[in-house]
Amino acid sequence: MSGDDHLSGPEIGKDALQSTVEAAATTVGEVAVIVTNAVRDIATALGGFATEVFEIRDSARKASED
Repeated sequence: MSGDDHLSGPEIGKDALQSTVEAAATTVGEVAVIVTNAVRDIATALGGFATEVFEIRDSARKASED
């Protein structure tokens, strides 16, 4: 940069604000992915547990009929 190419104070502030907003947006996106994956994993685990409970109840019912 030559002597006449200095950034003004308001332009530096605008650039800093823009970088902050971009970083915040990226972080929010990353957190959303983490939360989405966690909810999916919890739903999968609970579904698996429910399936096991149904199988246990069915086995217990069949055993009591014998």
